[in-house]
Amino acid sequence: MSEFSQRSYADLRTALLAREELALLDVREEAPFAEAHPLFAANLPLSKLELEIFARVPLRHTPITVYDNGEGLAERAAQRLHALGYSNVALLAGGLRGWQAAGGELFQDVNVPSKAFGELVESQRHTPSLGAEEVQALLTAQADVVVLDARRFDEYQTMNIPGSISVPGAELLLRVRELAPNPATQVIVNCAGRTRSIIGTQSLVNAGIPNKVAALRNGTIGWTLAGQTLEHGQNRRFELTPPSHLDAARKAAQQVAEKAGVAEVSLEVLQQWQADSSRTTYVFDVRTAAEYEAGHLPTARWVEGGQLVQETDHVASVRGARVVLVDSEGVRAKMSASWLAQMGWEVWALAPQPAERFDAIGPWQAPLPPVPAVAEISVATLRAWQQTPGTLVLDFTASANYVKRHIPGAHWVLRAHLREALEHLPVAERYVLTCGSSLLARFAAADLQALTQVPVHVLEGGTGAWIEAGQALEHGETHLASPRIDRYRRPYEGTDNPVAAMQGYLDWEYGLVAQLGRDGTHGFYVI
Repeated sequence: MSEFSQRSYADLRTALLAREELALLDVREEAPFAEAHPLFAANLPLSKLELEIFARVPLRHTPITVYDNGEGLAERAAQRLHALGYSNVALLAGGLRGWQAAGGELFQDVNVPSKAFGELVESQRHTPSLGAEEVQALLTAQADVVVLDARRFDEYQTMNIPGSISVPGAELLLRVRELAPNPATQVIVNCAGRTRSIIGTQSLVNAGIPNKVAALRNGTIGWTLAGQTLEHGQNRRFELTPPSHLDAARKAAQQVAEKAGVAEVSLEVLQQWQADSSRTTYVFDVRTAAEYEAGHLPTARWVEGGQLVQETDHVASVRGARVVLVDSEGVRAKMSASWLAQMGWEVWALAPQPAERFDAIGPWQAPLPPVPAVAEISVATLRAWQQTPGTLVLDFTASANYVKRHIPGAHWVLRAHLREALEHLPVAERYVLTCGSSLLARFAAADLQALTQVPVHVLEGGTGAWIEAGQALEHGETHLASPRIDRYRRPYEGTDNPVAAMQGYLDWEYGLVAQLGRDGTHGFYVI
């Protein structure tokens, strides 16, 4: 019998419709999560729960409901949350199967709220778009056209439409007049698939820019399906300089925000909200990483605005919480807020602040529970131990990082599957744990020590220190002790028929509006 109470599908549906605060956490890895989950479930794998929970669910009394699909992870997650001070933790009655059996809709893939919302926007606003062949014809004819890629810059560098420029979504209205100063220039917005193309295009339409604007229909997937060539490794991006058309962008952003019901909040009121423990308040700085690191409000977390709209649940895992967005010019926060408001969030834009208020420097640091004390060893010690048998290195980094490079002989392990992995690992006289920095390895060390009498050590500085010391590395899936389920492979990745898989993915996106209707809890509207 579990020590934790249960919440039913009916309980959670009622709370969602009432817009009460709740966190519905799927504690499986990303791949099984993407196979099936409720619309507003947030994926927070048990493997890295301590690293993310304090930022994603800031208040310890928030109603948290955890679930799995019969793997036994939810009970362990509930116990860990309780140990971290969360006082209102329950299990989902019947787990994922219970949700479905009670009539709950299940969704596939990741970032589903934003993708479904994007489809709803296009269906209601008939967002203008051009097919891949039409865009290619314009480029071939050297027409007056500019293609703006609304994804993250690293995604843009992976593959991009030839000649396109990286302008992540929140930057579009702020930068478009610099990149297309002639009102006759055709502006085309693209992403990999559909969502950010639709949202980016509709942002510019909503803002009333004078140019014709269109989404590249189905993004780089549509481009590939049309048999056209992509570029790779490009570095074209907008200039991070004050735009000369700032006043026009501000006026347009204000009009869009007002239409979406987004108002400004003063810093004094924001501080009162943050001191009020009865309500969760997230504060996100939606500028570029460079701007944030040069100076930001001490309590603000950096999340680029377009990505915040795309994957809100990754950072704001309490549905029904209050969100405040921050920028330095009054455009990016209001445009991002306008979309979050339509997605059912109570969202505000922080009123303009003097520069001296942005007095915190450097990257955002996640709040963490006390890091366990562990027995550490140096790179030199591990190198010496490896000269004789008996030392087993376990790597808890992301599987993609492990495949890219890892310490020779290291076994890759999912922390939540550690017990199962030990059954297949060689006998060890001592264990040495690592990850990129050894932060996650420190938390995993306590798990391992509870399962073995063999000494457990952590590599000081992790694999990063090993690399910095110039030590040899291995590459590939050389020693996998756990299944690579920590990342969801998109349907068209690594398939024998990627063309059919890409088309299947697009067909799935087209069906999301109907799924929203069956679910009935989304609370979305479109201005």
